[in-house]
This record gives sequence, C-alpha cells and structure tokens, in this order.
Amino acid sequence: MPGKLQAELKQTRPFALIEEEAMLNVVRTAEVLQAVMADFLKDFDLSPVQYNVLRILRGAGAAGATCSQIGERLLNRDPDITRLLDRMETRGLIARERSTEDRRVVITRLSGTGLALVDRIDQPMRTLSTSKLGKFGRDGLADLITSLERMREAFELDNTETSQERKLK
Repeated sequence: MPGKLQAELKQTRPFALIEEEAMLNVVRTAEVLQAVMADFLKDFDLSPVQYNVLRILRGAGAAGATCSQIGERLLNRDPDITRLLDRMETRGLIARERSTEDRRVVITRLSGTGLALVDRIDQPMRTLSTSKLGKFGRDGLADLITSLERMREAFELDNTETSQERKLK
C-alpha cells in the first residue's frame, strides 16, 4: 500500500528507501507549515522572515542586534538581510543606529510599533499552534521535537564531514 506522500506526489513507483521517504516527508511538511504561516501572517502584512526578525529583536531587548547576529538566528536563511531590514524600517517596525563604540556596526532594535505588532500576533499564533498541533499531546510533541532535533544533528554532522572531506581532496 503506497504511503500518503507517494499518493500526494502522484508517484507510481514506491520510494527506494524508507530514509528517502522520511526525508521527503519532512521537506513536504516544512513546505506545508511555511504556507500556513505565510497565509496566517498575511493578515498582519508580514512575511514569515519578517515575523522571525521581529521575534529575534524582541528577544534581543534594548541591546538590539547587528545584521549578522540577526542572520545567524533566522530560522530560514535570507541572503539579503539588509534589504529586508530596510523594508521593515520603512514600515516603522524597527529602528537602526550606528554603534557608539564602533561606527562600522549598525544596531537594529524593535520599534514601539514593531513590538506592538509582534505582541499582537502572539495569542493568535498560539491559538493556531495549539489547534493544529495540540491533538498530538505533550508526549507526542516532545517525541516529535526529539526526532526533528536528531535529524538536524545527523545532517549537520554529514555536512561537516563532507566539507572536511572536500578540503582533503
């Protein structure tokens, strides 16, 4: 009996490996979650990356964060963080200023408008999360989190090993 992913993809042949099916299921699920998040955030006139930046800056507090610090903490890498921040600054969601200690460094902070927006999103986002994921229960979600963390670790190790192997060639 074909799996759900095989049917979704209208794939006639079964996956050669269960590992391949698992990996593609994770990718497909991530795409579905991204689409749901993007649709949810449209009501707030935000993209998922902009929402992520707002959350990062809220967590950074009064100290703010540099462009590179924001980039390191993003869930999804954005190659043009500067332009993203430009658009957010134009909307009044963030404020940027040069560091007094090092004029080359620009510190980004959440504006009052940005803080109010991200705070306003908190409860609807919790409602969305619990309505969709709550049915798995705390133990099921804890198991899922552990499995996803183990998967990321496995791929991070593989990437590190591959980079080292390439250096030896």
